Amino acid sequence: MKDMNTFEQFFYYLSENGVYVLSQFFQHFLTSIYGVLLAALIGIPIGILIAKYYKISNIVISIANIIQTIPALAMLAILMLGMGLGRPTVIVAVFLYSLLPIIKNTYTGIMNINRDLIDAGKGMGMTRSQVLRMIELPLSLSVIIGGIRIALVVAIGVTAIGAFIGAGGLGDIIIRGTNATNGTAIILAGAIPTALMAVLADIVLSLIERKLDPMKRQQKRTA
Repeated sequence: MKDMNTFEQFFYYLSENGVYVLSQFFQHFLTSIYGVLLAALIGIPIGILIAKYYKISNIVISIANIIQTIPALAMLAILMLGMGLGRPTVIVAVFLYSLLPIIKNTYTGIMNINRDLIDAGKGMGMTRSQVLRMIELPLSLSVIIGGIRIALVVAIGVTAIGAFIGAGGLGDIIIRGTNATNGTAIILAGAIPTALMAVLADIVLSLIERKLDPMKRQQKRTA
């Protein structure tokens, strides 16, 4: 292996440790997904709430902004003091970092809906919950998905750092590479799948976002 170049060592490492890399890939992805889903379950209702009571929107978004500005290692260190080492701590960190894009995009999506459509729904006798379910959410869904897309890409990076507190994932392979002699190939075995995961997540969710865009759906119908 010493006579191989870096990429040959990289492919040799994958051939010898492919099952381990794949297991860490799925663990990394699931940790990121859990945090983002938790943020979506809480962030989307908050975004809807501040769109209805927009006087509190600046306060809520400012708090989410403050959380977002805390460096990932500092956030993990703070959470680790209360929660200890492991995946749950990283999932909470991912949840906190995912709140801003999800809340902000939900708020923006609902606030940008044409008010005439909402008034028309009310004029037809719809209740507030029906207007939300049948008009506001469908029309803002693509913007909400855009927030989830941003959150997931950020989450994948935060989860990689989470390996420093025993969360596993592809970051664990990167750390092994930094501690090994001539560990460049091992670092690549963790870094390349992490980058691919982020790129693929971004592409897939951007396609879903475009598909749900009401303007583009209308253009297809009229074409």
